[in-house]
Amino acid sequence: MELELRHLKTIRAIADAGSLTKAATALGLAQPALSAQLRRIERSLGGTLFERGRCGVRTTALGELVLDRARVVLPAVHDLQEEAVRFARTWDGGSRGFRLGGTHGPLLGGLIDRLAEAEPDASVATHTSWSEREIAAQAVEGRLDYALIGTCGESAPPEAGRLAWTEVARDPVFVMLPTGHPLAALEEIPLAELAGQDWADVPGDGCFGDCFAAACVRAGFTPARVYETDTASCVHLVQVGRAVGLCRATFPTTPGLVTRALAGTPLVWRHLLGWHPASPAAAGAPAVISHVRAAHHEAARRSASYSRWLAAGGGAPRHNAMQGAG
Repeated sequence: MELELRHLKTIRAIADAGSLTKAATALGLAQPALSAQLRRIERSLGGTLFERGRCGVRTTALGELVLDRARVVLPAVHDLQEEAVRFARTWDGGSRGFRLGGTHGPLLGGLIDRLAEAEPDASVATHTSWSEREIAAQAVEGRLDYALIGTCGESAPPEAGRLAWTEVARDPVFVMLPTGHPLAALEEIPLAELAGQDWADVPGDGCFGDCFAAACVRAGFTPARVYETDTASCVHLVQVGRAVGLCRATFPTTPGLVTRALAGTPLVWRHLLGWHPASPAAAGAPAVISHVRAAHHEAARRSASYSRWLAAGGGAPRHNAMQGAG
């Protein structure tokens, strides 16, 4: 019998479980069938891999040798399979194309616009989601070339060990107020002045909700209520005076509401572009980064409140590189 990958998986499962009974359950086999398979594996390797005892099984010296090799080979084969699938899912090498994933916001549209202008013959496909983790996972799997997401403050992006990430911009978090709100005339609003208000924000699976709650506690209050809903519903809730909203500083001018900075910038949003370092997309990443930064600059310019805040010395968007994978 020749040793196969499934045999190495069986050996690892037995070692990890510590008993044939538990390993059989994990593998979905009857214990007699697993015992018979183990005997065949041991015969092919020329010796005993496990010593049986009342407390389960323990690896022999030969078992340790085989197990050490299995723990190297199995992840390597898994990585090979992932990489092969990722390359198989890339588009035909003769046609230029971009598969972009992003959370909802103006940067994705701006990036598409610039790619269409710079490479009019290229195909562009997009996938949007509120889940940064979903977008990052699709970039890891080769379903997307680039992931355009945001993270709160200095928190690490999803799949930080498998994707290369670059910070393309950094913005303060603003608030949306109805035009008739008593604080709408201020250019910067202390967060404490909004105690007692209901809030509206878009959903996500990052730490922004926790960061917002912590900022409120530092300001001396706990948010009365937070509505997590889509952008259009957030805008409506603000326009009718039901809530104040949290938004990116680049939020476009919208009738019936104003956007204002929070004094002291208690919350920061980082815009990140990610890609798999072993994918064909890696070669085009510098150009895509340039396009995203240009899109962000334009979005900031179109926001009257953000432009005023920047002109008054509130700060400037920063661009920093952060490698998440080697």
